[in-house]
Amino acid sequence: MSQPVVHISKLNLKYHHTVVFQDLDWVIQPNQNWLLCGTSGSGKTSLAKAIAGLSNTDGTLDLHFDPASTRPALAYYVANWYQFKDLEGQSNFYYQQRYNSQAEQTVATVQAELESFGKAQGLQFIEALRIAEALAYTELLPSSMIELSSGEHKKLQLVKAVWLAPQLLILDQPYNGLDTLSRKRLNTLLEEISVKGTQLILISNDAELPAVIDRVAEIREGKIQEVTFEQRSRNEMAHSGKAVPSFLKTAPAGTAPEHIIKMIDVNIRYGEKQVLKDINWEVKPGEKWLLQGHNGSGKSTLLSLICGDHPQAYANNYYLFGNKRGSGESIWEIKQRIGLISPELHWYFDPTATVWQSIASGFYDSSGLFCDPGATKKAQTDQVLDYFGLQEYKNVLMTELPLGKQRLALLARTVIKNPQLLILDEPCQGLDQQQTQHFNQLVDELSSHGTTLIYVGHFESQLPACIEKRILLENGWVKSVETILESA
Repeated sequence: MSQPVVHISKLNLKYHHTVVFQDLDWVIQPNQNWLLCGTSGSGKTSLAKAIAGLSNTDGTLDLHFDPASTRPALAYYVANWYQFKDLEGQSNFYYQQRYNSQAEQTVATVQAELESFGKAQGLQFIEALRIAEALAYTELLPSSMIELSSGEHKKLQLVKAVWLAPQLLILDQPYNGLDTLSRKRLNTLLEEISVKGTQLILISNDAELPAVIDRVAEIREGKIQEVTFEQRSRNEMAHSGKAVPSFLKTAPAGTAPEHIIKMIDVNIRYGEKQVLKDINWEVKPGEKWLLQGHNGSGKSTLLSLICGDHPQAYANNYYLFGNKRGSGESIWEIKQRIGLISPELHWYFDPTATVWQSIASGFYDSSGLFCDPGATKKAQTDQVLDYFGLQEYKNVLMTELPLGKQRLALLARTVIKNPQLLILDEPCQGLDQQQTQHFNQLVDELSSHGTTLIYVGHFESQLPACIEKRILLENGWVKSVETILESA
């Protein structure tokens, strides 16, 4: 009988004094392809990194690769997100920097990044082009890395992984940020390399999986259990049922203008590349919008105009909260009325703040807390901390938390000031189904009291029930605007 590809026995791991695994056992035989699941913070990423040799553990962890295979004999891990560096090896970027035309001069292009990876791995670049074309990515090859959205960064790492096609490929939340078509094309590519000798371990909360995934492992209380696909779904659907904090059950403060957003023939161009084209869009108070479009359709750029982060804001004709943009209001006056979460904000948020400080910073739209909030705001922060189940992490630094817990803290930060406008850009990335359901119930509650909502989401199953209108972008144009739920 052949040796197992992965043999784990009595594996123990602590993460910042917290026990993650205790005597964990797992065996992966040749030709098996696994889905690795579990609640947020259960240790999925830690286990994946341990298998790929990226973290130290206590116990037995042996890998046995096939010497006769033409595939690289290694376990290759693709992280949930990718922290790129500039040409000087630095990664200290700031949130608005991707919209700065000078920033692209200090960061490599997508093509240069792929060429460097291919050279290091001894790969033929023509194969990378084939994969990029399959993922509708070739148009981005000349783009600077800093210009990419979260979904476009994810695609870049997936192009590398499929191109390398190692004997064991571990993908951590590979569908985050990908549009529907890209998810289907990725599954086809993964099925192709699996047939040719690549085994897969996928960490995913999503129902859409490659057909070759035939086993499910779930981490529970520090140990691995093999379960069926049906059991996995049932285990993730439990719900906490906590009551929404009372101060969030009131209408947002501030006057109600005729329109929250009104855009008139808005255009954004970078040199010869036009990102937004003649956008006309009006959002009235209390409306609940779904913003959709394929990766690179212009969603992130559109949101950056609303939040005051884009330098071309003053060159366009649009209104925010009833005021013409550029008529004297400051960026901070705009941000005070907006609650924002996005993958990019998560990337650039201060990781050295504690969870409590991070949540309270939402009152001030800062990355970290730099003042005493006062008794009322402190009490409200504690209430939201409890609602999101983060009490035990109150004084823990953000950098010491798993990404799922970090996202919960930032979601709490997003709603803490009960803003007039909620902008939720892929808010549930990294959350399990229970957490997603819990957060969307909060969104429905806020919306019922007059909060205006713009929700960006590619997964129809993860949307709040309150969504009533949809705007669809395609290549920078408004392809369609439709009503999907009649308001009461």
